[in-house]
Amino acid sequence: MKKTLTISAAAIAAAIALAGCSAGSGTGSSNGSSMPGMDHGSSGMMSSTAAPASSAAAAAAFNDADTMFAQMMIPHHAQAVTMSDMMLKKQGIPAAVTDLATKVKAAQGPEIEKMTGWLQSWGQPTAAATDMASNHAMPGMMGGDDMAKLEAAQGVEAAKVFLTQMIAHHEGAVTMARAETTDGKNTDAVQLSKDIVNAQEAEIQEMKDLLATL
Repeated sequence: MKKTLTISAAAIAAAIALAGCSAGSGTGSSNGSSMPGMDHGSSGMMSSTAAPASSAAAAAAFNDADTMFAQMMIPHHAQAVTMSDMMLKKQGIPAAVTDLATKVKAAQGPEIEKMTGWLQSWGQPTAAATDMASNHAMPGMMGGDDMAKLEAAQGVEAAKVFLTQMIAHHEGAVTMARAETTDGKNTDAVQLSKDIVNAQEAEIQEMKDLLATL
């Protein structure tokens, strides 16, 4: 049961009103979203601002795809950090697996902070309008039963569960990131989406190799 993410009219209005004065990261690209209605348009955002603020407005340029990407990826990353924390608390886990869990946590924690900062600077809520806590709202998210299984597992069995689940979790993140790469406008958000694809595809292969040895 996948739910469609919708951006409220109020959130969009707030984004348009605040884009001219928000402190954004990087410079928005000239490419809009390929989806109708996704690109607010930098000229529209800048028309009501004074000339000295134009550079700030350009830096804050974003569209609905950027907002959706950040709002969805924050809880997605948060679950990966939770799963990694579970593994780091267990005994008898192969060192290579605990090393991977440590790496996932170290990478995704700062990315959560970065995306939260973007949403705040864009005048957007950090939680999406739909129920993003739903286990089926985003690709690769684990359900309650999955998390309970990981929590209960111990030793090598826990390592196998973790790797199997995290492979699916990473594959979901890659799917979401590729959508941002195609449809996003904010330069920093698009770059992060590319970084996520590169890093997590490499980790997917690493996890598959590790799983084959257990």
